[in-house]
Amino acid sequence: MTTTRTSTITRRSFRGAALALVTGAGIALTPVAASANAGGPAPVASAPVALAAAPVVAPNSAAQVAVDTALAQQGKPYVWGGTGPGGYDCSGLTYSAYQAAGVSIPRTSRAQSTAGVPVAKADLQPGDLIFFYDPVGHVGMYIGNGQMVHSSTYGNPVAVVPVDSMWGYNTARRVV
Repeated sequence: MTTTRTSTITRRSFRGAALALVTGAGIALTPVAASANAGGPAPVASAPVALAAAPVVAPNSAAQVAVDTALAQQGKPYVWGGTGPGGYDCSGLTYSAYQAAGVSIPRTSRAQSTAGVPVAKADLQPGDLIFFYDPVGHVGMYIGNGQMVHSSTYGNPVAVVPVDSMWGYNTARRVV
């Protein structure tokens, strides 16, 4: 009898590629809780279910274009000094996203942290820029629901992450 064996590396590579594809398409994987069903068949263990991410609704059209542009870059590599389209650093992503919206902001994260008006963390709206560290050394764009899109560091592509997963919150600014 012949046995086909799939290597752990192949399975991991496939799993990672599938996760990248699902994440890049804006689909979130969430577990579904089993519910008790008195008198019915025994519940089956739940598997993650793909749910479409809620659409981002920005407060104005320029912020909407910036958010949509930044989100469209998910999966592209971090490139120091990069302003796209092949790769981005943190401020290059926000700079390019707002440039696509017809809004001029400075190029570096530190300079961007002086643009627009200050916003309290509790009042963030999609399109607001969020700054980290002291002195400022990183920027992301708030997209709603406690999440931001950013290009964090070499080896990590542009991605959506919870704002609170980043340490060193400094301030936030609204540029439109």
